[in-house]
Amino acid sequence: MQQTSDLRDAALSVRENAHAPYSKFKVGAAIRAVSGTIYRGCNVENVAYPEGTCAEAGAIAAMVASGETALTQVYVVAGSPSPVPPCGGCRQKLAEFGSGDVSVTLATVDGIERATTIADLLPGAFDAGHMA
Repeated sequence: MQQTSDLRDAALSVRENAHAPYSKFKVGAAIRAVSGTIYRGCNVENVAYPEGTCAEAGAIAAMVASGETALTQVYVVAGSPSPVPPCGGCRQKLAEFGSGDVSVTLATVDGIERATTIADLLPGAFDAGHMA
């Protein structure tokens, strides 16, 4: 598995572009696709809550817009006292494009990290098999 330092750098960098005038809570996400390409996303708030976009969703949208549909690694960083997990919707989005064993690193801007996986974030995930 490739190191996460490039993902961390990408997530920290894109976090600065977050549009968070209401919450002041900036989040950056970086995902590595199967190709090795890193896609980045940041949260984008809207005055008409909850019409914003999460950082993880933005990174996934960038990946899909580029023609890729599988991720192999995730890094999410926020300016918080402890690592912040993705919201429920983003957990489902991650499960759509990554297998349960995909590494997810949750981090703070101060460097505190917590390693987990998509399966640990979303046990019993709803998937296409439920629609058969």
